Amino acid sequence: MFDIGFSEMIVIAVIALIVLGPEKLPRVARTAGHLLGRMQRYVNDVKADINREIELDELRKLQKEMQNTAQSIEQTVKGEINAVESEFKQIGDSTQKALSDPVADAFADPLPVQPPADTPQTAAVSLPPTAPATNATSELSWSSAQLELGLDAAPLANAPPPALVSVPPPAAAPATTKA
Repeated sequence: MFDIGFSEMIVIAVIALIVLGPEKLPRVARTAGHLLGRMQRYVNDVKADINREIELDELRKLQKEMQNTAQSIEQTVKGEINAVESEFKQIGDSTQKALSDPVADAFADPLPVQPPADTPQTAAVSLPPTAPATNATSELSWSSAQLELGLDAAPLANAPPPALVSVPPPAAAPATTKA
């Protein structure tokens, strides 16, 4: 604190002893010690208060930065959610329009599917809506063909799927003999 060496302190003590005398010197030294202690505590309290204020200011700045960051993230997320919702709404509107459009329903009939070459000969026959399928294997082959083409397994409500009917191979004509 002060630039006082040991020799300077001895000189001050000798002068104080001569000026104050041996009876008053201990009381003055005690009072001076108490005053120096109070002054040091006061200086330390002021330093601690200043440090707390600086830390508080830093924490407030950090809190503001965090709030700004959180708000920007929230706005970004809300914007993305709104964009996704609008895309879903557009898709839903276009789907509703496509489902309610009678022209689109006319073209919604599934295309006939050619069976693989290694299966027995079958012909694709479109049955009227009231006629049931002839056998279970034709329904299975139709659904597997739909899956291979990436079509939905369930046909459209207004267009029944064509049923595959097994056609036997042509039989040889009976031979007639001349007698």
